[in-house]
Amino acid sequence: MAQDRNSSVSEATGQQLDYSKFIHTVAKNNLGYAAEKFNLSIAEANIISARVFPNPEFSMGIFDNSERTKQLGRGYNAGIAWTLELGAKRKVRINLAKDEAEVTRLLLADYFRNLRADATLAFLTAKQQALLVKINQNSYQQLRQLATSDSIRYTLGSIPEIDFRQSKLEAANMHNTLLATEATWKSALVNLSLFMADNSLTTTGVLPDAFDHLDRAYRLDELVRVAQNDRSDLKVALQNKQLSQRLLQLAQATRVVDLGLSFGVTHNGEARNETAPTPQFTAINAGISIPLKFSNFKTGDLKAAKFKIDQDEITYQDVLLRIQIEVTQAFLSYQAAQKQVQLFDSAMLSEAKAILEGKVYSYKRGETSLLEVLNAQRTYNETQLSYYEARYNYAIALVELQRTAGIWDIQEI
Repeated sequence: MAQDRNSSVSEATGQQLDYSKFIHTVAKNNLGYAAEKFNLSIAEANIISARVFPNPEFSMGIFDNSERTKQLGRGYNAGIAWTLELGAKRKVRINLAKDEAEVTRLLLADYFRNLRADATLAFLTAKQQALLVKINQNSYQQLRQLATSDSIRYTLGSIPEIDFRQSKLEAANMHNTLLATEATWKSALVNLSLFMADNSLTTTGVLPDAFDHLDRAYRLDELVRVAQNDRSDLKVALQNKQLSQRLLQLAQATRVVDLGLSFGVTHNGEARNETAPTPQFTAINAGISIPLKFSNFKTGDLKAAKFKIDQDEITYQDVLLRIQIEVTQAFLSYQAAQKQVQLFDSAMLSEAKAILEGKVYSYKRGETSLLEVLNAQRTYNETQLSYYEARYNYAIALVELQRTAGIWDIQEI
């Protein structure tokens, strides 16, 4: 039964998902990113709305000059009115909408920058868990085979009962460890499904191999320069400064008085009153209305717009400093992870494996104790775990460094 379960794990991990396909699917299908794209569509639609001129207003009415018996006549009037905006309000609104759309586009780019990094970290975690499953599965198979062999040897009287029980217990403990590792691995796969908006990953896996393509030659000053020029969140802060200027221009333009233009026609019917008979006539009128903007004496809107400019300038400087610190921290973490990986030699894994195989062989010949075999097994496991943990941390440090620097050249990992 355990053998069937283990073969099913191998079968699941055999359905492998490579990184390039994964990140492509994330960019294409991620639901959060798809929702964010609508913000850009909305901002572009707002540009169209900003181009609209004020709507004219049409009015029409009828009237009766007096009682019907006095025959003073009836009539109608019709007119159209339109607001003539002064102070280039429409132009300022259009420019403001364009700047808002640009901010939205940059925010979308920044969203994807973080999404790509977060998705990559989730992929690395899934790979790491797949590696742990592979390591623990191999260890369990070795211990299970050893326990089976010890069962036969105990039956034949070649080893004492205590050795048989010990090997059986070690196999059971490793079995429990394997089960826990598999649960964590499957949870990591479900997390990948969230990024890809695809629940089929619950029965698939990622390649359980070591992390490669991690070595880079970076200079801290160059990374800081690139980040302070290219990072999308800094561009957002810079664009917000421009947006604040537009808001001030709009506040100033809004204070300019608009003109109300009107044109109308009034038709008066014939009055047949005996006292003052009047023929029918049509009157045409045109006019201009000028609002009295006493509200312009209050300058709160202008002050608020100017304070917003000062605030965005400080925010921009803060983002500049924060980027420098983030890049420096990420660079130091990457260097530290790089040095840790360099301390590990792949030959260490081969040597630890050879020692384990030698101890198992000697144990089966009765030349060494079970305790030595178990110690060799634990040493081999710890060496593997330390090696892959160091490479995993190295990969994470690379992702975080590229995220903070605003660069991305990871194609395989």
